[in-house]
Amino acid sequence: QVQLVESGGGLVQSGGSLRLSCAASGLTLNYYAVGWFRRAPGKEREGVACISNSDSTTAYASSVKGRFTISRDKAKNTVYLQMNALKAEDTAVYYCATGDVPGLATVGYDYWGQGTQVTVSS
Repeated sequence: QVQLVESGGGLVQSGGSLRLSCAASGLTLNYYAVGWFRRAPGKEREGVACISNSDSTTAYASSVKGRFTISRDKAKNTVYLQMNALKAEDTAVYYCATGDVPGLATVGYDYWGQGTQVTVSS
């Protein structure tokens, strides 16, 4: 059974940093593209960042470019999202997902985690 588990969320002040982790069981994460998505209250789920299975391609939403970094630790079968200079508008539940092709749209991702809450206080 495939399971993705996000961790690292929490409450942080504006301007602070958090690192989210996406760990997988039942699946070798290294073989797949991974995306990070978020859903803020009252809004649609949106793509934040993604990375290809070869790590050669990354993409970011314009709202987070320059502040967030997606990376992968193949030895730990884990993908990270380093979030710096956090803003109140980054408050959301963050999800990771796996698919064959990286992208910031939700289509094409087969497995999803349950999400981790990130709250940024202003």
